[in-house]
Amino acid sequence: MYNTKTKTMKKTIYLFFVFVAFFLACTQNTKTSNNAINNDQTSERILFIVSNAHFYGDSERNTSNHFSEIVHAYDLFKKSGYDIDFVSPEGGSIPIGYINTSDSLQKKYIYDNDFMDDLEHTQKPNEIKAFDYKAVYYGGGGAAMFGVAENKEIQHIAMQVYEDQGGVISSICHGSAGIVNLQTKDGNYLVAGKKVNGFPDAFENMEADYYKTFPFSIQQKIIERGGDFQFSSEGWDDFMIADGRLITGQDPSAAASVAKKVIETLQRL
Repeated sequence: MYNTKTKTMKKTIYLFFVFVAFFLACTQNTKTSNNAINNDQTSERILFIVSNAHFYGDSERNTSNHFSEIVHAYDLFKKSGYDIDFVSPEGGSIPIGYINTSDSLQKKYIYDNDFMDDLEHTQKPNEIKAFDYKAVYYGGGGAAMFGVAENKEIQHIAMQVYEDQGGVISSICHGSAGIVNLQTKDGNYLVAGKKVNGFPDAFENMEADYYKTFPFSIQQKIIERGGDFQFSSEGWDDFMIADGRLITGQDPSAAASVAKKVIETLQRL
């Protein structure tokens, strides 16, 4: 009898431990599975395209990326839950200018160490994986006229986001220089047949030394490429245009509106 009870007890204990082990294994698998799901549900990303140019062409005249056009879009994207990376033709630091610290948002970001560190360490095009991004945003400023539009790697990234990812291409002011050479897989220019905006000739000082260094007129190049260039003759009045997944703004006053439209468009996709 004693042996029988002992065997029964040992069997019960054994089954208990088997059950516990099985339960723990299932729990661990569930945690692993949940972690995998969480890892897949990372924040969506937007790629800011900026320039390394410190000078207008080969001149000694300083130029830079437009700080306001960066931060007013950046702030809205971040508040909407998007992560942001910066890419430039050469990577590394970029010049920033047109800074107005009476603008509270600009003042906030000029003292944001993490943000400024991102501008100090932009990525090179070969470090970017286009499939990570839902949209690209071409920042403006005089620097945007140099180094970006002709960069084949950046062109390829932007069009992968647009065609392969079904994402958005956006630009602000002189940043529209970056979109004039973009071509679809069938060889057509992206702007062909689309309503497009950027900084217009009407507001350029074509007799000025800075303008004489420009490789092209944004307005004329877009028209040459078959785009329907539209602009506000008033200027600095928050003018922007959305033609499907191509969203363009005229000057710094439209940076936030371009970002809002990008967000709205992505939410509908």
